Amino acid sequence: MTTNDSTGGKGRPTPKRKESESKRVTSSLAPITTKDEKAKAKEAERHARAINRIAYLRGDENALPARDRGPARRFVRTYVDSRRSVGEYFLPIIFVVLILTIIPIPAVQFASIALMYSVLLVAVVDGIFLAKRVKKEVAQRFPDTNTRGLGMYAWLRSTQMRRLRAPKPQVSVGNKNF
Repeated sequence: MTTNDSTGGKGRPTPKRKESESKRVTSSLAPITTKDEKAKAKEAERHARAINRIAYLRGDENALPARDRGPARRFVRTYVDSRRSVGEYFLPIIFVVLILTIIPIPAVQFASIALMYSVLLVAVVDGIFLAKRVKKEVAQRFPDTNTRGLGMYAWLRSTQMRRLRAPKPQVSVGNKNF
């Protein structure tokens, strides 16, 4: 009869899986939560996101993303929102063009496509002039501010339909008191 010592054995039986798993140390970093606690945390996060979204749409500075922060960006938003532009009507015009191209009359289809491209061209030209005016105004009102990217910011905002802009417009169209 041979002993475990001569074969290099451990001298005791292999523990059962249940015993080994019960001896493991559980991580103290992960909190033990119940389904109710998870549901409450999820609801609290949802509520916090809703409050943050309302503040963002209202234009609160601390709720805005970095691309929208600062007095120069606020001025650009106000400047763009105080005027009408061709770009904000581009999406509804595209919808009308889509409907008109269904009509099987070539003249109507051609006219609708020509309308779409002409509105696009006018929107781009308007955006170029808007960008120049915005940069000039920002340079006058905020002399130490970098105007890089403000023209594109203004043009992109001007191409959005007024109701869909975020943050929401703070001034009415035609208001020049800002």
